[in-house]
Amino acid sequence: MNEHPIREDIFKILRLLSNREDMSQRDLSGHLDMSLGKTNYLLKSMAQRGLIMVKNFTVRDQKMKKVKYILTKDGLDEKFRLAYYYLKKKETEYLELKNELENGSMAKEADGKSLPEKSEV
Repeated sequence: MNEHPIREDIFKILRLLSNREDMSQRDLSGHLDMSLGKTNYLLKSMAQRGLIMVKNFTVRDQKMKKVKYILTKDGLDEKFRLAYYYLKKKETEYLELKNELENGSMAKEADGKSLPEKSEV
């Protein structure tokens, strides 16, 4: 299963917006450690797909416009779909690692070597 970074970034934005709709692009960018340009691109893409609604809430023309990003029903559905995808992916990775560890420890035991003990930190 190949990792798709855009899908992961969209999932992260949806998670943040589901908890806090008052976040600006700059806030999202900082929390996700991504450029402001990429954040802007993803938010526009998400709005076009109907995952979020963008609402202006500044009344004056002279003031910088402030916007609010609101998660739509489609956005919530997409968030759950992506969460399921990532949980299944992590479960598969876990089972693969567990299998490698079990096979590796059995191979070492067959050679008469044991795994090193856990060191205290």
